[in-house]
Amino acid sequence: MNERIELIQGDITTLQVDAIVNAANRSLLGGGGVDGAIHRAAGPALLEACRLLGGCETGEAKLTGGFRLPARFVIHTVGPVWSGGHHDEEQLLASCYQNSLELARDQECKTIAFPNISTGVYHFPKLEAARIALAEVKKYLLHNKLPEKVIFVCFDTENVEIYQRLL
Repeated sequence: MNERIELIQGDITTLQVDAIVNAANRSLLGGGGVDGAIHRAAGPALLEACRLLGGCETGEAKLTGGFRLPARFVIHTVGPVWSGGHHDEEQLLASCYQNSLELARDQECKTIAFPNISTGVYHFPKLEAARIALAEVKKYLLHNKLPEKVIFVCFDTENVEIYQRLL
């Protein structure tokens, strides 16, 4: 495994990293899954900060503080809803990783943690999502010194096993 890439199974809201990535919805006002967990752990100030951002388009990323989280920042990105693979879902998911990494670099983040973007209620196929995530991160790390470490945080065993096979 690339020494700059780490895989763990656990709760992204507990990590002491510079930035965690939130698999958000377009409103950025909270939701289910990892989005809801991040909002609950960060506290109401995160919701207030997100209200000021005016939402986020699919594939883009926006930054807030981490508030009550151990992470300094939350990078909110909106993954695509899987619609059979014929609506630029793969490129939009790749953009989530690219834009999140650029925001982390711009904030001089040494460490960033990603959840499994779009693989929950957005139904992106887990294997294909992991392939895209790893390809984009590896490509980015080849040309950038920051972030120094990228952590993929899988909540479920199925995603851990997929990432282990691909790594």
